[in-house]
Amino acid sequence: MEGLSAANCRAKGGSPGFKVAILGAAGGIGQPLAMLMKMNPLVSVLHLYDVANTPGVTADISHMDTGAVVRGFLGPQQLEDALTGMDLVVIPAGVPRKPGMTRDDLFNINAGIVKTLCEGIAKCCPKAIVNIISNPVNSTVPIAAEVFKMAGTFDPRRLLGVTMLDVVRANTFVAEVLGLDPREVDVPVVGGHAGVTILPLLSQIKPPRSFTPAETEYLTSRIQNGGTEVVEAKAGAGSATLSMAYAAVKFADACLHGLRGDAAIIQCAFVFSQVTELPFFASKVRLGRSGVEEIFPLGPLNEYERTGLEKAKKELATSIQKGVGFVKK
Repeated sequence: MEGLSAANCRAKGGSPGFKVAILGAAGGIGQPLAMLMKMNPLVSVLHLYDVANTPGVTADISHMDTGAVVRGFLGPQQLEDALTGMDLVVIPAGVPRKPGMTRDDLFNINAGIVKTLCEGIAKCCPKAIVNIISNPVNSTVPIAAEVFKMAGTFDPRRLLGVTMLDVVRANTFVAEVLGLDPREVDVPVVGGHAGVTILPLLSQIKPPRSFTPAETEYLTSRIQNGGTEVVEAKAGAGSATLSMAYAAVKFADACLHGLRGDAAIIQCAFVFSQVTELPFFASKVRLGRSGVEEIFPLGPLNEYERTGLEKAKKELATSIQKGVGFVKK
């Protein structure tokens, strides 16, 4: 039985898939995200990185009888090994919101974490698609872009801020109001990923439906404050982790289908964009082999949405500048 140590003994995965790393895999979002990624048939290798507790999470998840081979990495000295050869890197690392905190209050801690992780990506897997979840996304995506620019590896098509939870919430809340199955509803959500920067385009909902001004106000407000709803309900025990992990995997899966070359993979994401005068903006994008293949215009907005867009842009401009300034200081 020589040579049969657990390290040398590897189950053979199914069809060749993609190599995915999760940075922050032992955290509140990271653990359910890692579990869901292990269940994804498009993933052949799953690397789990964190600064604490990764060995336990890795051992646990590695026992699941799905194709992906799981490896764990602990601490900054193992970051480069975790990233080498990856096709997709998903970053939920950072601290969560507590009651009374805005996503912006997280800035000082999470900005530094994202900067360090992105320096590793620039060095070890500059061609990987990068999905940023760490809040405040409106600032952390610009931070990542600046780090990649300084390293000379910036490819705007490969950097995406994950706003999918806003879309997931919009689909759910709108379906409740309309009495539909949320799986049948598609609400585009544009702008950014915090408060008033989250702009659901209810006028563009599929299937087409109209809303009263009261319904529009209620739904827009609930979608914008969905995160706070969870933070308050958890009463100090954290922020949205399970629905966020679900949304993150839904988005990562779309990225992998794009990488595979599937047609018509369209999702909303916060990307480097010319849709508005701002350098970054969330709108519908088509995902493909090189990440973002096409960015769609906002389409027709009603008066309520046009007013919301101006409010969103104002706050978004400040958040983007804050991220850029953090790297340049």
